[in-house]
Amino acid sequence: MALTRGKTFLDSEEGKDVRRNFEQMTEDGAYNTSSSYSPDKLKYPDNLIPFADKHMNYLNMYPKMDAQLYLANVKLGCRIK
Repeated sequence: MALTRGKTFLDSEEGKDVRRNFEQMTEDGAYNTSSSYSPDKLKYPDNLIPFADKHMNYLNMYPKMDAQLYLANVKLGCRIK
């Protein structure tokens, strides 16, 4: 069973701040933040997981990852050049 950050990270100030940043990126046309496929038809009826949800789920799966560093790398990788 994989370690997870759990609700405590997602509900923490850092977690909320990281989510806010992902949502701001979604609203900014300078980033490619399109939704991607999700097989979870119950949670995402259109089979599209929003950008912020996808990355918050990833951070939740890897609790030892530095969330701020991950955010910075995602910003670099998604920036439209």
